[in-house]
Amino acid sequence: MHWYVDVLKKYAVFSGRARRQEYWMFFLFNLIITIVLAIVDAALDTQVLQLVYGLAVLIPGLAVAVRRLHDTGRSGWWILISLIPLVGFIILLVFLASEGKSEANEYGPNPKYAPAV
Repeated sequence: MHWYVDVLKKYAVFSGRARRQEYWMFFLFNLIITIVLAIVDAALDTQVLQLVYGLAVLIPGLAVAVRRLHDTGRSGWWILISLIPLVGFIILLVFLASEGKSEANEYGPNPKYAPAV
């Protein structure tokens, strides 16, 4: 759960790098929470909870995706490739799933080998 909370602590931090594990664990927890809220919303015959939650995690989700792209040595602007129908989403998915650069890059040191604070 700390992966999810750590991303929320860096609410609008678009600088630096994020490991694959940080991004995908945030994605997993987001998916689980969204499914639970969808069930609750269906029981209440509303969509308010999903809407509020979606708006609350929009900025942290974008920020961790940009930091993930930084880890692979790409600019955060590559997130816009997802606007290309079908192909753009697949390319972005490959970028987000690929391993980060082992050496330090212009976005900072490798977070995988950074000493724990």
